[in-house]
Amino acid sequence: MSGFITEDFLLESNHAKRLYHDYVKDLPIIDYHNHLPPDQMAQNKQFENISQLWLADDHYKWRAMRTLGVDEKYITGNASDNHKFKEYAACLPYLIRNPLYHWSHLELLRYFGFNDLVNKENADQVYDLTQEFLRKPEYSAIGLLSQMKVEYLCTTESPLDDLKHHMTLKNSNQVIQMDTAFRPDLFLLISHPNYLDSIKKLEEIGPFEIKTLQNLKDSLLDRMNYFHQNGCRLCDHGLEAIPFERVSEKLVEEIFKKRLKGMQLTRLEVRQFQSHLLLFLSQHYHRLGWIQQFHIGAYRNANTKMFRQLGPDTGWDSIGSFINIRSLMSFMDQLDQQNSLTKTIIYNLNPSDNAMIASIIGNFNHSSMRGKVQWGASWWYLDQIDGITQHFNTLSNIGVISTFIGMLTDSRSFLSFPRHEYFRRIICNAFGEDISKGRLPKDYQWIGKIAADISYYNAKHYFDIQ
Repeated sequence: MSGFITEDFLLESNHAKRLYHDYVKDLPIIDYHNHLPPDQMAQNKQFENISQLWLADDHYKWRAMRTLGVDEKYITGNASDNHKFKEYAACLPYLIRNPLYHWSHLELLRYFGFNDLVNKENADQVYDLTQEFLRKPEYSAIGLLSQMKVEYLCTTESPLDDLKHHMTLKNSNQVIQMDTAFRPDLFLLISHPNYLDSIKKLEEIGPFEIKTLQNLKDSLLDRMNYFHQNGCRLCDHGLEAIPFERVSEKLVEEIFKKRLKGMQLTRLEVRQFQSHLLLFLSQHYHRLGWIQQFHIGAYRNANTKMFRQLGPDTGWDSIGSFINIRSLMSFMDQLDQQNSLTKTIIYNLNPSDNAMIASIIGNFNHSSMRGKVQWGASWWYLDQIDGITQHFNTLSNIGVISTFIGMLTDSRSFLSFPRHEYFRRIICNAFGEDISKGRLPKDYQWIGKIAADISYYNAKHYFDIQ
């Protein structure tokens, strides 16, 4: 049986086909938020097989395999790569209507030219075929990115990272630009069981002994300056919600010292500390000219038993309901009043918050800058046809879709970049549907330009990529 992904995949009208093929298809990719391993980029790693690319770190696939009853040894366990792939291949026919079904077949087609339906019967054929391709130099880590015309990507590192792999790549002759985003969550999540260990590690790499709140601030500023000197121009935060409490620095000092003594904090104390420190960091993001990102709304590590066994980011997270509009608005308003609100991207995980987030960003856009505050691309569980379409429609209705900075992968896989194609096809189809229904004019040149801006040019301008 032949595959279902044609040149006009997801394009349901001639208008959509023209917009995609004539204006969007061949654009380069800017992936401004992902979790690719920088060491594999710096080493230009050559992968042995498709399991290392597909299954080693992909908790999307892990969750699906568990749901279908696959033994954990074939997911995160010690089974061979070949056996793990066979188990996933046997699962794929049952993933119909899940985005993994589309992504997996699209990736096999774009990288390996395989355009058939994957199942347990042809798993060996697919494994051998992809392994043969992966032996070629052009299928190294950077080669895979180059095939998808990736121009720029930004990984995410904690303040403890030395950025040596980023520096190695910058000093090489590779044409792909890799930057990093500063992610200081370790030092905001004061109630985390490992918080004191993180403080100790920060002391070890920095010039300050951390005994006071000011010591912590100075240490984080030292790391921010280090990141800035090495090309960092973005930060990122993964929080349940943006906290905002009006609190004195003296009280926050007392909260911090209480935690350093190993004492437990109340929920209010946690919010007070986080609010104070996050405002402090954001003021310095503005001073440095950085772009700040907030990923909010995830309920993480819900399965205690499996979290203890496998650790974070292994497939035990859900959509949460945490966003407090008053807190988020007050946080941004406080920064804006102080003329310290830098470019900001807000990502929500709960689709019920879509309209709220789309309306919030308009409150803090100023005429001095185009699209300063952004509603980030459909994230995580929303990165699928309905989620992308709902995001696209809501931003069109409440905001200004022509300023949107478009798609990212948020992925740990070097094979995930056809997701940009997936996104581009979906938005071209939405524009095409409007033209078909007479909602938009048949002005292909102008609407094609808007689609191209959303797909590439807006991000290039927003992140000032040279």
